[in-house]
Amino acid sequence: MTKGDSKTVYYTKKSVTQHGGAGGVWFGGFIGALIYFLHFHSGSLWLVLVAFFKAIFWLPYLVFYLLRFMGI
Repeated sequence: MTKGDSKTVYYTKKSVTQHGGAGGVWFGGFIGALIYFLHFHSGSLWLVLVAFFKAIFWLPYLVFYLLRFMGI
């Protein structure tokens, strides 16, 4: 087999750098919001589910409107 052969596969090692350090901040915000919303919405299963979804979506909603306000 030669280098030009289509059946030969050559792998090269390359470094991949990803910037994902804010995940812990988002998770902390989620846990804090979940505790906050569960304090007010803990009457039934449906209210607990509402609190869970509010905890998921409040931080991205806040960041979206903050960036929109800043004009970015």
